[in-house]
Amino acid sequence: MAEYRLQRDSLGEVKVPKDRYYGAQTQRAVENFPISGFRLPRSFIRAQGLIKVAAAEANRHCGELDNRVADAIICAAEEVMDGKWDDHFVVDVYQAGAGTSQNMNANEVIASRAAELLGGKPGDNSLVHPNDHVNRGQSTNDTIHVAINISAAEEIVHRLLPATDQLIRTIEQKAVDFGDIIKSGRTHLQDAVPLKVGQELLGYAYGIRHAREGIEESLPFLYQIGLGGNAVGTGINTPSGYAGAAIEQIASRTGLPFCQPGNRFAFMQNTGAALKASVALKNLAIHLGKLASDLRLLSSGPRTGLAEFRLPPVQPGSSIMPGKVNPVMAEMMNMICIQVIGNDAALTAAGEHSQLELNVMMPVIAHNLLHSIMILSNGMVTFNDRCLQGLEVDEERCREWMEQSLSLATALNPSLGYDRAAEIAKQAFKEGKTIREIIRQEGDLSEEEVEQALDPEKMIPGDDW
Repeated sequence: MAEYRLQRDSLGEVKVPKDRYYGAQTQRAVENFPISGFRLPRSFIRAQGLIKVAAAEANRHCGELDNRVADAIICAAEEVMDGKWDDHFVVDVYQAGAGTSQNMNANEVIASRAAELLGGKPGDNSLVHPNDHVNRGQSTNDTIHVAINISAAEEIVHRLLPATDQLIRTIEQKAVDFGDIIKSGRTHLQDAVPLKVGQELLGYAYGIRHAREGIEESLPFLYQIGLGGNAVGTGINTPSGYAGAAIEQIASRTGLPFCQPGNRFAFMQNTGAALKASVALKNLAIHLGKLASDLRLLSSGPRTGLAEFRLPPVQPGSSIMPGKVNPVMAEMMNMICIQVIGNDAALTAAGEHSQLELNVMMPVIAHNLLHSIMILSNGMVTFNDRCLQGLEVDEERCREWMEQSLSLATALNPSLGYDRAAEIAKQAFKEGKTIREIIRQEGDLSEEEVEQALDPEKMIPGDDW
């Protein structure tokens, strides 16, 4: 049978599991919000710990905390940063608006652990108080917002951008490996004029690189953090110099250029940085989704599809059809991209719900933004390692499709005119023959002129790839 201790908050006594560091307010949230089982991720909890470290250092600097209490809080908060107490962070994503329960979860865990470090027991608020000491100079309204920005920035810099760069490098290398192979282009899913595999692949790489630039451009907005704004941005109950000292600590400990926002009231009212980052992530998802969808089409078959590209087989594709192998890594990437687009829709709606001095949808903003960053980062690493690096191009298949393509009639425009070229294309389709066979059959051009006009290499102006 579980053992409990009694903890008290402003509403009265609450039974809290004896082996938990959290206290009454967290326990109330557990009971009030049994919604999804989703918790805010490790990156967010790390950011919460970092904020409490920075606040304790700033409060000590400003003479608001004595060294003994400050040291205990900092030690406990650093353990939170390191993930030592993640299983004590138990509040559902769908919780009290603005994340008050999430903030108090951190305050209570850190206060209990700090009290223990000072020789007391978890929940002994007389030694370290979750509000008066750990949360000193802070509010949910600034700390949760700041934790969103810190966690998103760190995850983008240390995980998402490196994963994107590696994926781009792989595509660019494949463009070198298979670059001179000529294949049929396709528009509207119909035959179009020839292009080189290198040109097609570098089109994907450039689109993803451009999307990456958009994500990088969101970082300066995420770096602006309004810690010290407290309840509504005025900085009530914070001593002079507190905000600057706390933010300096965060910048120093992360190695990222976090700074005070241009306007703290605007920061408190809005979640513009998160929205900007989410839109950029959605743009990346759109480009990755196109790449994945195209690879599925180009590798379709292997006997009755396009089959120009070959993807590495990674698992059986059917529970009933022996030998079937599906493009599962590309399908996985498509699902990730769909989810990121959905996450952005949720973020957009949550951003619109800002009212007066505060946006109270911050937990769901944090959840969706960090979820997008996580699945894109993990997805790109996996997609790169288990799909793109093993990508091959079937040169013979590309040549066969190119010869069959009715779009070769486009090369006849200069010598025969559009109308005659169209007649030849229609005749070739009707008779099941190639453009080359029909021209020879009809005698419109000499053999030398046929070979000159229908050389796919000459149909690709320049070497722009």
